[in-house]
Amino acid sequence: MAEAVRPRLRRQALSLAFAVGPFGIAFGVICSEAGLSVAQSIGFSSLVFTGGTQFAAVGVLSDGGTAVAAISAGLLLSVRSLAFGVAMAPALRGSFFARAAMSQLMIDEAMAVGTSAVDLDDRRYGYLWGGLAVFVVWNITTVAGRLLVDTDSDVVTDFGLDATIPAAFLALVWPRLADPDQRRTALAGALIALALVPLTPPGVPIVVAALGVLAARPAR
Repeated sequence: MAEAVRPRLRRQALSLAFAVGPFGIAFGVICSEAGLSVAQSIGFSSLVFTGGTQFAAVGVLSDGGTAVAAISAGLLLSVRSLAFGVAMAPALRGSFFARAAMSQLMIDEAMAVGTSAVDLDDRRYGYLWGGLAVFVVWNITTVAGRLLVDTDSDVVTDFGLDATIPAAFLALVWPRLADPDQRRTALAGALIALALVPLTPPGVPIVVAALGVLAARPAR
């Protein structure tokens, strides 16, 4: 079974890693615009390593916001990682330090690849492949964006690359929609997020959309 599942997990991990590349370049450009050094940019991508959180924090700093405001914005967008941790905990066995190291990879892409497998060992394998593949590509492209791209250019939107990540996630989610419970969950979560986008700060719709899982409960 592992022989059939793991090549698929590797392909998914690599496809998502290359999909985030343009956004890593965009993040490097934003770091340059915000006046961050190369070392600071690398620090964000290697230590913080949560794309949306990084964009939010650097965006606040670029607009003249305080460090407290930047950290608050980042924390709000990272709340979803708590749910990711609960879902992946059974598969991420090991010592405290091993699990702490693996938690650094708790990002959307690693979660998506890991949870596409059923067996716990395969889930761990997919999670690590997804997280490490994105980590390598994200850090390389951050440096490339910081050093090589003109800050006046808009690489992501000019070439329509902002559609790559949603498309990659849709490809992962699509097979699951064959299950009625998961269809109800996806629809409920999407409706919640869409309703909250104009009413709440960035990050809140994604967190609250997790309540869509209640739609999967069987009728009593």
